[in-house]
Amino acid sequence: MISPALAHLPTPLAPERLPQHAPLAVQTRDGLVESVHYGSAIATAADGRTLLAAGEPLAPFYPRSALKPLQAVAMVRAGLDLPDELLALAAASHSGAAAHRDGARRILDLHGLTPEDLENSTDLPYGAREREEWLAGGGKATQLAQNCSGKHAAMAATCVINGWPVRGYLAPEHPLQQLAARTVAELTGEEPERTSTDGCGTPLFALTLRGMARAFGRLAVAGGPGTSGDSAEAAVARAMRRHPEMVAGEDRDVTALMRLVPGLLAKDGFEGVQLVGLPDGRAIAVKISDGGDRARMPVTVRILAALDVDTSSLGHLAATPVLGGGRPVGLLQAADFLAAPETSHAADAQ
Repeated sequence: MISPALAHLPTPLAPERLPQHAPLAVQTRDGLVESVHYGSAIATAADGRTLLAAGEPLAPFYPRSALKPLQAVAMVRAGLDLPDELLALAAASHSGAAAHRDGARRILDLHGLTPEDLENSTDLPYGAREREEWLAGGGKATQLAQNCSGKHAAMAATCVINGWPVRGYLAPEHPLQQLAARTVAELTGEEPERTSTDGCGTPLFALTLRGMARAFGRLAVAGGPGTSGDSAEAAVARAMRRHPEMVAGEDRDVTALMRLVPGLLAKDGFEGVQLVGLPDGRAIAVKISDGGDRARMPVTVRILAALDVDTSSLGHLAATPVLGGGRPVGLLQAADFLAAPETSHAADAQ
């Protein structure tokens, strides 16, 4: 019998419905494991084969903002034509610096739009330094300051280009969102498990990590050596590579990763998601189960190293010192999850 004190609570999920995550990262303090971050991860080859995996990469997860580059591909296919720095912003979760806010406004101005045409949520700048500067100047939460404003400005612009209604552009039945859904399905090779709504109001699709990785591999290789470089995928990849500071911002790990590894594409998403594409078509997808952000990059760097990518410049991303009394007493770093094949569930070799 359920206690009356618990009767008003949602029904807990049964254990068999929970993803079978593996321990991906640990924090130690003076040799003792203090915290463990569980999650799932996968790396795929250019042909989509699974190269390595941990946890349950075939369970459906929401990519969150890591999906933005695929949405940008859809917009370019629909005629969106922007300078590289603004196209990178269309695929961004930006920090809210002046360059980001001004860039979103430029996209609007180029297409006869104003900030009143945006339908994303309002927020303060995402970056800590940018937020402090914004507040010190008397700023408040706005749609332009919100980290998705570049994507939303580009979505409204795409509507103008195609003669679609700007008002209501976030509705799942809107032609823009129908095109985005088809593009995501094509690039991932999957039909979404379900559809929800992202924090900024955009339709959001549940996909496997394998599908996410395959999409990023296709994106990354599109503009690589030996390709024509004239596809929408190539345009988005080129913009992100040329302007990683617009994809995230200064002091952001995604920007640092793209600057330090030639040809690499990277996009993070809320709730502990990281996607990476390499110029040879290999790709990585990571989901940290508790949604925490701090374990995302150490796990990603560990997988890059396993793929024989030179990670010698990524030490500051691979491990974070744990302080005690102002001095290092431990580390947050990746666990040795790749040494235990039994930790991978349902990651086939197809």
